[in-house]
Amino acid sequence: MGLLTGYGLWSVAIFMAIFLLLVDLMHRRQCWTARYPPGPWSLPLLGNILQVNFNNMPYSLYKLRQRYGDVFSLSFGWNPVVVINGPKAVREALVTCGEDTADQPSVPTIEYQGFGPKSKGVILAPYGPEWREQRRFSVSTMRNFGLGKKSLEEWVTEEAGCLCAAFTNQAGHPFKPNTLLNKATCNVIASLVYARRFDYDDPFLNKMLKTLEESMGQNTGLIPEMLNAFPMFLRIPGLADKVFPGQKAFMAMLDELLTEHKMTWDPAQPLRDLTDAYMAEMEKAKENPESSFNDPNLRLVVSDLFSAGLVTTSTTLSWALLLMILHPDVQRQVQQEIDEVIGQARHPEMADQSRMPFTNAVVHEVQRFADIVPMNVPHKISHDVEVQGFLLPKGMTLIANLTSVLKDENTWEKPLQFHPKHFLDAQGRFVKPEAFMPFSVGRRACLGEPLARMELFLFFTCLLQRFTFSVPPGQPRPSDRGVFMFLLVPSPYQLCAVARQRHH
Repeated sequence: MGLLTGYGLWSVAIFMAIFLLLVDLMHRRQCWTARYPPGPWSLPLLGNILQVNFNNMPYSLYKLRQRYGDVFSLSFGWNPVVVINGPKAVREALVTCGEDTADQPSVPTIEYQGFGPKSKGVILAPYGPEWREQRRFSVSTMRNFGLGKKSLEEWVTEEAGCLCAAFTNQAGHPFKPNTLLNKATCNVIASLVYARRFDYDDPFLNKMLKTLEESMGQNTGLIPEMLNAFPMFLRIPGLADKVFPGQKAFMAMLDELLTEHKMTWDPAQPLRDLTDAYMAEMEKAKENPESSFNDPNLRLVVSDLFSAGLVTTSTTLSWALLLMILHPDVQRQVQQEIDEVIGQARHPEMADQSRMPFTNAVVHEVQRFADIVPMNVPHKISHDVEVQGFLLPKGMTLIANLTSVLKDENTWEKPLQFHPKHFLDAQGRFVKPEAFMPFSVGRRACLGEPLARMELFLFFTCLLQRFTFSVPPGQPRPSDRGVFMFLLVPSPYQLCAVARQRHH
C-alpha cells in the first residue's frame, strides 16, 4: 500500500509539473513571434527574475543591452517586459508611439495602499479619462497657483533663505547635507499642498521624512519584484505590512495632515493651496458619478506629489553639491557668474537664468550625470506597436532605460564624466541636446518638471551665492558613483560650507 501511495504521489507530482509547464508555455507563446525582441532564456514560472540584479538594475540592463541590442525582452514571472535603450528608440517608443505606450502596469505591492476603481492618483494611474482629469488639474494648479499672496517662486526663494540659514548654523564644520535638503524641498511641496511650512526641527517633519526614506528603500530589491510577479502572496494576511511597513506609515501621516486641513477649509474663502482647490473640485463633482475627484484620490494625488516631488529634487541637489566639492574649478566659475549677474545684494530670481548660461549648463549637467531615475516609471503597452522594427504586443510592460539616453556615447562628448560644456556651444551659449530627458518624454513625462527646474536653479544659485563648498580637511575625496534605490542617490558624503565674503 505504501509503495502504491509512493507511486501515486510521484504521478501527481509529474502531472502537476507537466501541467505547470504547459501553462507556462501558454503564457509565453507570444515570445515565439518572428519579430519579438531578443532576450535571455527564461526559467519556467520565474522568467528572468533570478537573472537580474534588482539591487543594481542599471548595471544589469547595461550588460543585457551589450548582448541583445537597443530593444530586448525579459520576463518577470509571467509578466513580459521590453527594455528600450538609446535616444532614438526611447523617443520612438514614448513619443511617436506615445498614445499606445502611455498606460501604466499594475503594481500590486503599491496598490494595497488603497487604490480602487476611482482612486489611482496620477503617477500610477491607467491611461484614460480619469488620469487626464487628475493630471490636468495637477499641472494647472502648479502652474497657476498664487498660494495666497505669494507666488510659487517666492515660496521657493523664501525656503532657500531658510536653507542657507541652516547651512550657516553648521559653522563651517563637516556635515551631511541630505537631511537639510530633504527638509527644504519637503517644505516647497507642503507650501503647494497645504500652504504651510515646517520648522526644520519640527518632530512631525523629521518623522515623516524618515518614514518616506524607509518606504523608498523597501520598494526595491528582489522581494518586491517577486511579490509584483506573484501578487497572490500579497493576500497572505499581514505580509504586505511586514514587508512594506514604511508605506502605510507614510500614508497615515499624510492622512493626518489632510484631516487637519479639511477642518479649516471654508468654501466661501479664497483657495489657499492645492488641497483647497481639490476639495472645491470635489464639491463641483458631487452630482457627477463619473468624476475622479474624490477623497481616496485626493490622498493619492498628495502622496504622489510628496513622494515624487520631494526626494527627486533633494537627491539632485545632493548630487549638485557633491559635484561642486569634487570640481572646485566649476564651482568657482559658477560663483563668478553669480557675482557678475546677481551680485550679493539680492536673491537670485528665475529671470536671471537666461543671463547665466554657465550656471544653467552646470545644473543641466548635474541632472544628466546624476541620472537619478535611471529606468523611468514603467509603462504598459495598450495596443500592439512596432519599435525599431520589433513587434511589441499589447499588455507588455515597457521600461525606458534613461541611463542609455543620458550617457549615450553618440550624443555626449564625455558621457561618463561631469562635463558642463555638454550644454554650451562654441560661443558659450546654453544649448540643450534632444537626448536630455531626465524628466522622461511623451504623455507621461514628469508633471512636476517646471517646479523642479525652478527649485534646482534657485536653491543651487542661492547656496553658491552664499557659500563655498569643500571636502572636509583630512577626509578622503568622496565617490561620484551612485547607490541604486529605484532612485540613484550619491554615496554618503560630508562637506564643509564656508560663508563667502558678502559685498554690497
